[in-house]
Amino acid sequence: MVLVSAIRDYINRMLQDISGMKVLILDSQTVSIVSVVYSQSELLRKEVFLVELVDSISKSRESMSHLKAVYFLRPTSENIQHMRRQLGSPRFGEYHLFFSNMLKDTQLHILADSDEHEVVQQVQEFYADFVAVDPFHFTLNMPSNHMYMLPAVVDPSGLQNYCDRVVDGIAAIFLALKRRPIIRYQRTSDIAKRIAQETGKLMYQQESGLFDFRRTEVSPLLLVIDRRDDPVTPLLNQWTYQAMVHELIGIQDNKVDLRNTGKVSKDQQEVVLSSEQDAFFKANMYENFGDIGMNIKKMVDDFQQVAKSNQNILTIEDMAKFVDNYPEYRKMQGNVSKHVTLVTEMSKIVEERKLMLVSQTEQELACNGGQGAAFEAVTNLLNDESISDVDRLRLVMLYALRYEKDSPVQLMQLFNKLASRSPKYKTGLVQYLLKQAGVDKRTGDLYGNRDLLNIARNMARGIKGVENVYTQHQPLIFQTMESIIKGRLRDVDYPIIGNHFQQARPQEVVIFIVGGTTFEESRSVALQNATNSGIRFILGGSVVLNSRRFLKDLEEAQRIARTSTSVV
Repeated sequence: MVLVSAIRDYINRMLQDISGMKVLILDSQTVSIVSVVYSQSELLRKEVFLVELVDSISKSRESMSHLKAVYFLRPTSENIQHMRRQLGSPRFGEYHLFFSNMLKDTQLHILADSDEHEVVQQVQEFYADFVAVDPFHFTLNMPSNHMYMLPAVVDPSGLQNYCDRVVDGIAAIFLALKRRPIIRYQRTSDIAKRIAQETGKLMYQQESGLFDFRRTEVSPLLLVIDRRDDPVTPLLNQWTYQAMVHELIGIQDNKVDLRNTGKVSKDQQEVVLSSEQDAFFKANMYENFGDIGMNIKKMVDDFQQVAKSNQNILTIEDMAKFVDNYPEYRKMQGNVSKHVTLVTEMSKIVEERKLMLVSQTEQELACNGGQGAAFEAVTNLLNDESISDVDRLRLVMLYALRYEKDSPVQLMQLFNKLASRSPKYKTGLVQYLLKQAGVDKRTGDLYGNRDLLNIARNMARGIKGVENVYTQHQPLIFQTMESIIKGRLRDVDYPIIGNHFQQARPQEVVIFIVGGTTFEESRSVALQNATNSGIRFILGGSVVLNSRRFLKDLEEAQRIARTSTSVV
């Protein structure tokens, strides 16, 4: 509950002390922050009768002095200018201003100077500057996510904006948790180092008073790592419920857009998938696809029983009971049809793209050795007419990441075959991925073949066998968490910022992945937290990736790197 309840608390505090009819005014980022944890019906119960975006409200002149305006905005210079104009000719009776992060003194002066009509009742900082997707998983929904792959010289100001937003998001997490962390970062990543240094400077120098919570417990750990240390996880097909929906259809701010999927009823065109609001989803979000089918069948059977009992209305009492239970019945009906629609749609995609066949080879490439067999399997799939272009590309990428040093000749053969089979993907994209995230760039033991302990573990796993061939892959973050629990995270690979040292094992760890997280990783974190190891892990990133988004970022970075003259 930790992240979701932190943001809910902030929103409750904003709304409950202001009595009467209210309008809630948000920006394009805070609208995501609020909508993920607060439903429209809950806002209505707090007497919020209107929700508007700050840039569209600027265009309206209509007076609404009977409403009290509650603004919740990111403290950007653009938003401050919106406020300046809106306070110049106020439309609402009262103005209550809440910002999701630290305001600069200059911004406060601008607001004070603009309030000539003295309508502003309060200005506060509420540190809800991140989207709480799940209780232990947050994202920053960053638009230019490809920036982390580019050298600093390409777009210095763009990269600075990117880093500033990440530092703001991380700062808000720790202000919401009321803790100041020890900061470590992945040594091989320039951007992870830069973000860690700037976060350290903010927390220990510029705003040291704000972060000094006088706590006696062991400091938590912030670990900043780079997506490129594990490029395999975002390239794989997924077979657990939440991750699979995001991979095959797409989840944005816990909403799934089903408009393009054929015949769906009007009320099912956009559905909410939230572990906070949907008990079935909460119970099944980490289950594999086979079990989901069985569990949905049981849910449908239960619903049919309820529907049957509702048909037996014989007395006035029965009718009254039905009317009382009707909202619950409607909700149950909506939930059943939502999950049936999602699973039906995903089954169709799996069938069309032959994903069970593709995924078996992907998992072999990610988890097991055997280069000869892997080459043959990938070649056969490249020759298969029914395999889509994007699946061919991902297979070649997974092969290249695993065997880039082992078989250059065979790798060239696969590049050429990909180019002839899927001409829309220039072979340069696979080489660019290797340049970005090849073996020489990575810190972690991605394939468990560098470290003796990992080699032994992999052999043991091979002997025991795995319960499901489609979900045998474990993201690199699993090993990272294991190293932290056992106190084996090496200083040489993950240096500490400043002269602050971890006195003892931390009880709280925030892992931030620059470049984005995946739902497979958030599942790994949730399952780890359920083991009660004595450490609570929180995962955050710049965006939530699926393979489509990861490839789009890669293509965009490659395009900019090519056109930029300053990159050698």
